Amino acid sequence: MSSKKIETQFEIIRTFVAILLAMTLAFLIILGISKQPLNAITTLFTGPFSSIRRFGNVIEMSIPFIFTGLSVCVMFQAKQFNMISEGAFFIGGVAASFIAVKVILPMGIHPIVAILFGGIIGALAGFVPGILKTKWNASELVSSLMLNYVCLYLGLYVINNIIRDPNSGFMASFIFNETAMFKKIIPGTRIHAGIFVAIIFVILTYLFMYRSKWGYALRMTGLNENFARYSGINTKKVILYSQLLGGFIAGLGGGTEVLGMYQRFQWQSLPGYGFDGIIVAILARNNPILVPIAAVFLAYLRVGADIMARMTDVPSEVISVIQAIIIILIAANRFLAKWKHKKIVKYSQEQLAVKEGK
Repeated sequence: MSSKKIETQFEIIRTFVAILLAMTLAFLIILGISKQPLNAITTLFTGPFSSIRRFGNVIEMSIPFIFTGLSVCVMFQAKQFNMISEGAFFIGGVAASFIAVKVILPMGIHPIVAILFGGIIGALAGFVPGILKTKWNASELVSSLMLNYVCLYLGLYVINNIIRDPNSGFMASFIFNETAMFKKIIPGTRIHAGIFVAIIFVILTYLFMYRSKWGYALRMTGLNENFARYSGINTKKVILYSQLLGGFIAGLGGGTEVLGMYQRFQWQSLPGYGFDGIIVAILARNNPILVPIAAVFLAYLRVGADIMARMTDVPSEVISVIQAIIIILIAANRFLAKWKHKKIVKYSQEQLAVKEGK
């Protein structure tokens, strides 16, 4: 076993142990607050599989998680702690809604054009923290968090003043043109064709990150920016395009979610998917190919918790405890570090013994 394989094995084991510990603590909480703890725990884990509709809810919820998870992965791999995925997701949904209402295009082409326009607007949102970082070394964390609210109120302005339906009875856009909406693909659920877009971008993001020179430059910048700069990599350019790409994917996801799950734009606040994408990226260890697994896992917990809250006396907020513990343990660099150290030392000793034997 090479040191690289030990590192990979360590990350997998550490993630599973973090999830196991978080689940154990959640069980203890449920045992302490519920009058029927076994029923609550059973409902939490089996509820999403109790009907096709409920399992469909898991897949439906995982689609926006995939997009925002990919968005965060790209930016975090470049060591850019940019939170713009939330605002880009929202403003991307607004932009796609504008195309869905105002533009007439053939079926099949219309939703693609709409979500690509959402992606472009999302990329512009990601561009702002990127240019502030590269030009004036402004913290992308602070600027992106503030920019999320700029995206929110700018998007609400567009909805309220350009595409609002005055007959809707609440602040919502006109109903989308039929040609702009993603079709439902599984009867009895709301799973829509946008899932194929999500899968395509998982593959494209992985190929970009691990099979292209731009992805290599991005990863090297994230590992050691000074070394990357001395090696001839234009790190400012990398920082900028990592945030542009992250914003583009998030904006694309916002458009896909709106056109797949709704008949009109009706969000009146930030939906929270961008921050959920951070959890997904942490679970996936910033690896695009693992993002769908992490997204489905998080969606499964959320749906299970919702069913548990409706059918038992345990509130759905118990899942927030699980999420928090998982994030803390995975983010803690020293968690299980002693085990990894022993494995690497053992491997080094074995390699040394082999060389001396020769």
